[in-house]
Amino acid sequence: MELRIAHLYPELMNIYADRGNIITLVSRCRWRGVDVRVDNFGPGETPAWREYDFFYLGGGQDREQRLVARDLASKGAGLADAVERGAALLAICGGFQLLGQYYRTSAGETMEGVELFKAYTVAGRRRLIGNVVVESRMDGNIFELAGFENHSGKTYLTEEGQPLGRVVAGFGNNAEDKTEGIIYRSAIGTYLHGPLLPKNPELADFLLQRSLRRRYGAEAVLASLEDGLEREAHSVAIKRAGR
Repeated sequence: MELRIAHLYPELMNIYADRGNIITLVSRCRWRGVDVRVDNFGPGETPAWREYDFFYLGGGQDREQRLVARDLASKGAGLADAVERGAALLAICGGFQLLGQYYRTSAGETMEGVELFKAYTVAGRRRLIGNVVVESRMDGNIFELAGFENHSGKTYLTEEGQPLGRVVAGFGNNAEDKTEGIIYRSAIGTYLHGPLLPKNPELADFLLQRSLRRRYGAEAVLASLEDGLEREAHSVAIKRAGR
């Protein structure tokens, strides 16, 4: 089996070690004997959308988000079509915001999003910083996600938006409604940095499984891995959040 990953704007959107999520996906593929290819795409470069099984967009500051928002506007339709056809996606923090309807900054500037996610973001008056624990349900399984958040943007889901999970510790999307992130089909947006996937192997494998199903259907079955180190890191992150 082969997995093809498109990493969008890796030079602009890579804050708080978000690139570690790609390293995790590649490693978990290779440990199972799955071939994996990662192609990077910057401004002015457009993937052949139907050739890729997984798309990744990390986080960035407002300056980088402005640059990406202008370029991403022309790519939104292709990315949305790939998700509708079964591709998986993970977008972190600023990437999550840009895949929503819009992001309104503290200066009143509006960055238009691509509207993949049914959500919008407005700048808050304080930064939401700290360790986070989120109770999430995926494919009928309930588990806790652990991460670290650092954002001033406050994201609100519309009635059609489904949160990634419920905040158990930390702030989440907006520090008001106990939601964190969003999930649509096999696409996930979240504020969890850290990076997220090394200490949340269930989420990493959820994304890998969905990505491989897009190409191979029901034949795509992931072999189990010995995740002792990953689970230890997860346990430490949970304790840091006061759980």
